[in-house]
Amino acid sequence: MNAPFQDFQRDFGRHLRDPRRNSRPAGVPARRAAAYRELLFNNVCGVVDACFPVARTVLGPRRWQRLQRKFFADWRSQSPLFCDLPGEFLRWLDEAALTLALPPWALELMHYEWVELAVDVMQTQALPQLAADGDLLAARPLIAPAHRVLAYAWPVHRISAGWRPRKPVPVQLIVFRDRNECVQFVEINAVTARLVSLLAGAGGTYITGREACLQIAAELAHPNPEAVVVGGAAMLNDLKNWGVIYGVIA
Repeated sequence: MNAPFQDFQRDFGRHLRDPRRNSRPAGVPARRAAAYRELLFNNVCGVVDACFPVARTVLGPRRWQRLQRKFFADWRSQSPLFCDLPGEFLRWLDEAALTLALPPWALELMHYEWVELAVDVMQTQALPQLAADGDLLAARPLIAPAHRVLAYAWPVHRISAGWRPRKPVPVQLIVFRDRNECVQFVEINAVTARLVSLLAGAGGTYITGREACLQIAAELAHPNPEAVVVGGAAMLNDLKNWGVIYGVIA
């Protein structure tokens, strides 16, 4: 059985989140309740704003604030951490998308923006001993430990205040944290995405660059596996130049 103070906390919390549907508890001055409402709303939504600058711009201030107000009123976050709020916002959008009348690319755009934060705060283990200039084919290249390979139906990386897509154009991207702890984005193709996945230990096995290229050749049923290895060597060099590959494991 709840104590009176717990009942008050519950009722006051409901009022702060959604004052239109939940009346102010007795004894709470209207002015003070309004101050609490705005303080909490601004704290929560300020974190969300910072994660989605492009979506906030292209959707416009009115629609964006309506989304924030509905999220603030309806969603029950599973984490108390401020850095998890953008992910909670994204999960709420995913569940509520059918009733929100958003553009068809909006969810993918916001996922793309959220991934930058996810990779930035991703926990990783200490790096093994690396050789910066080792043979990328003969040795085991190390993919940036904090990374995500993404596939979208829309060209989300191009959306801006001045441009919105009219039709889907599939795109694949890798988002990674470089050696300087900066988050970077690079557009890739399906074969490069598979190469990154293999080198990152897909299936729990770590292999050399050459082994990864030969596995891709087998998956493609390519008639000349060595040609795939040659193309793969160029891909590996590109990944290293972009900062996706840190070096080879010594």
